[in-house]
Amino acid sequence: MPFEPDGSNDVLRKKSRLKAAELNQHALGYGALAEAEWQAAGIAAPDLPAMRRYRLERIRAELKRRDYAGALLYDPVNIRYATDATNMQLWVAHNRTRHCFVATDGPVVLFDYFSCEHLSDHSGVVDEVRPAVSWAYLYSGELTGQKVRRWAAGIAELVLEHGGGNRRIAVDHINPEGIEELARLGISTGNGEAVLENARLIKSPDEILAMRRAIVACEAAMGEMEQALRPGISENELWAELHRGNIARGGEWIETRLLSSGPRTNPWFQECSSRTIEAGDLVAFDTDLIGPYGFCADLSRTWLCGDAPPSQEQRGLFRIAADQIAHNTELMRPGISFRDLVEGSSVPPGDCFPARYGVLYHGVGLADEYPTLPHASDWTDDTPDGVLEPGMVLCVESYIGRLGGYEGVKIEEQILITETGNEKLSTYPLDNRLLGG
Repeated sequence: MPFEPDGSNDVLRKKSRLKAAELNQHALGYGALAEAEWQAAGIAAPDLPAMRRYRLERIRAELKRRDYAGALLYDPVNIRYATDATNMQLWVAHNRTRHCFVATDGPVVLFDYFSCEHLSDHSGVVDEVRPAVSWAYLYSGELTGQKVRRWAAGIAELVLEHGGGNRRIAVDHINPEGIEELARLGISTGNGEAVLENARLIKSPDEILAMRRAIVACEAAMGEMEQALRPGISENELWAELHRGNIARGGEWIETRLLSSGPRTNPWFQECSSRTIEAGDLVAFDTDLIGPYGFCADLSRTWLCGDAPPSQEQRGLFRIAADQIAHNTELMRPGISFRDLVEGSSVPPGDCFPARYGVLYHGVGLADEYPTLPHASDWTDDTPDGVLEPGMVLCVESYIGRLGGYEGVKIEEQILITETGNEKLSTYPLDNRLLGG
């Protein structure tokens, strides 16, 4: 016998979704530990409904500016920006089972994983949830073409209904089969990354409050890391403290494994390992942390392990990095062009320059974002220029290690561009012993 729905099922489904919305992790908040730390720091709660409306307005303004009927989003960070709804973020980043359509003049339609329609009920900005048709090979195998046709028909239906005759949409990440099938249905596609990166560029006051809170949570977890740092602990064990502290405060994930010690700090970008940290080692790390509210806290510090004083070489490397960060932060102000900012920036000395960090500055929000600004010597004809504006947040980076040297130093700060200059959002102190204090 085929299943025949009745009214009682509809009532139960509605009650279930109401319960799920009330118990959604984003509705429940971040818990007593995080709230106490935010209260102690004097950071008010962001107005989340206002933040969500602001983000949709930013997306739609960018879509109108570029003459698109809507945006089709697969990147989970972009979906988070548009809907403030999450679902298995890392898993869906490599299994394309969730996407979102934002009409320029029309609804926000979230295509979610099976039986996950309740996960966006808290947000107030998702107008409709439909089951996603996934044509990842994981689900479609050699029948991908059939799945693509069924998927594309649903997208084309939305575009035709809400596009007002406009058949151009922006798409962020999609395999070529989807582009080809949409084109066959008369739907042309453009660069959705450009739309979303520009929408995400200027943060609202509520987004800045959320980011401040994420940084406070990150720095509290960093403090727990530093307390755990002792000779004999492994890099992996120390790195686990940051993960534990982030999750305990409602954070979400960490994008990299960038913690190294002693000789593994030079060259940079060694992922953390089972190496046992020894007394006198430098320990350098980059948080790359997605914390509460989905905001990135991207900070780097270098610490000295143990009670012995640092060597002159360790102090010298640290001073170069700290001075570079201070100089380059001072340059950050509204109205300065990306190129002028780079041209005026301090760079590592000659014997450290070959091992320099890949960028001097990069944008940050829900993750690392546009723009990314290289050293002046690495600027090429296809490096985009622009202007710093109030409401942008950038990280300023330094890695100092001598080519072929034993150790290196990593420092990174998170900076808000204000109407009159800049404000350093990150507050975790530098290791005073390495500063020479």
